[in-house]
Amino acid sequence: MLSRLLLVMGAAPILAPTLGGGLLRWTDWRGVFVALAAFGVLLVVVAALGLRETLPTDRRQRGGVVATVIVYGSLLRDRTFVGLVLVAGLAMAALFAYVAGSSFVLQQQYGLDEQQFGLAFGAGAVGLIAATQFNVRLLRYHSPQRILVAALGVGAGAGLALLAFAATGLGGLPTLLVSLWVVLAAAGLAMPNAPALALSRHGEAAGTASALLGAVQFGVGALAAPLVGLLGTSAVAMALVVAGGMVAAMAVLFVVVRPALALTSNDVTI
Repeated sequence: MLSRLLLVMGAAPILAPTLGGGLLRWTDWRGVFVALAAFGVLLVVVAALGLRETLPTDRRQRGGVVATVIVYGSLLRDRTFVGLVLVAGLAMAALFAYVAGSSFVLQQQYGLDEQQFGLAFGAGAVGLIAATQFNVRLLRYHSPQRILVAALGVGAGAGLALLAFAATGLGGLPTLLVSLWVVLAAAGLAMPNAPALALSRHGEAAGTASALLGAVQFGVGALAAPLVGLLGTSAVAMALVVAGGMVAAMAVLFVVVRPALALTSNDVTI
């Protein structure tokens, strides 16, 4: 269930621009906001009518805002949990940097038309989704922490290669796209495992931990989009933020969460 949820969270930012582009064939930018408003109303109705409380009464926490603040405090004092949440957020930042900068880079700098851009962008989405689903199979043979370390290592390496290709122009568009797709696939492996390891530490407060995880993941990720714009929306700007997100995620994993990710029965030992 968690893998499916994280698949939707990771794939949505990739698929949304393609869907928005298709919508613009039928309407203008105002129509996009009308569609978003209608979709928001639909979600409220579905949540109100279709989502019921599944947690047994005896396991529900009471105490209101004060109790919630206390739980947040305990979560933020867990160094490993905070580190894993930041890893997930930085991987999301690399993804958001790609979403924010790819249209400028591929269409304006490399001259792709709308159809060609859609194909290139869609290929990245396919890679991310495929990696997320392949993660389920990998978990049969490898621990989530081993997959996370490998994914971030590959993602950081591909991000640095992307930056080198963008800065030098070596290989042109093909090398840029391949390195981008490798980063996205690596993110597709990292984003399910970092949250899973984080949430496994706090099953007694899974709802609060999940809320904090989601807020940080999308909050850190959202900072990447304006950063690409501030740096100039060029291939180098996009590559710098993409590579920076993956390298920073790797650094947090080994500096904050600490090096030797060994998992015991109930905890992550660093």
